[in-house]
Amino acid sequence: MSDELTSDLRELAAEGEAFPALSGAEIRARAVRRRRRRHTTMTVAGASAAAALALVVAVHLGGDGSDRRPAPAASPTGAPSLPATPDASVDLSRRVISVAGRELPLSSGAERTPTGTGRMTVTAKESAKTMPGSEAGIKNDYRLKVSWVIELGAADGTANYIAALSYDEKAPGHYDRTTGWIGLRPTDAKWLYERLRLGSVIEIAGTAPTPGAPSGG
Repeated sequence: MSDELTSDLRELAAEGEAFPALSGAEIRARAVRRRRRRHTTMTVAGASAAAALALVVAVHLGGDGSDRRPAPAASPTGAPSLPATPDASVDLSRRVISVAGRELPLSSGAERTPTGTGRMTVTAKESAKTMPGSEAGIKNDYRLKVSWVIELGAADGTANYIAALSYDEKAPGHYDRTTGWIGLRPTDAKWLYERLRLGSVIEIAGTAPTPGAPSGG
């Protein structure tokens, strides 16, 4: 009985044995593909684990998980700060501009066209500039050539200039007759033009004396 049972089992095993329909090369290729799939699966799993760890660290550092951003660094507000000591100071009440220990007499804006005050910087220079007579303070349409022009710019975008008041050299230091710009005697205007550079700071302060009143100087 034992021998017969053993024989029967062998026959059943032989009948149930299935030989692969693939060649040896195809079997090896399939094995290579399986190894590659296992490697890719392990790589993706590792990346997922790293991402999960980073998320846990971020939540931990964020405290309660709210959208908190670091406070931005403090930035200066308004216009850039200007030097504490200006290169030139204009005193409209005394009708003088002080530069390097010198005081140059000036004529500023007339009563209806006062000169603006505040700190300004030199933005341009022209040895000669032609302007309408109305801008120069002359009541006609004549175009006037002005010398030693120093253009000034303020932080609020307004502009003004300093130039030679050649058509009325008696005005500087005695009365105000411009349309708001600062007029100097030609020799003083040339000296100031050669001394100031682009970016020089001019501080204009005070109020022009009322017409007919003497200056404070």
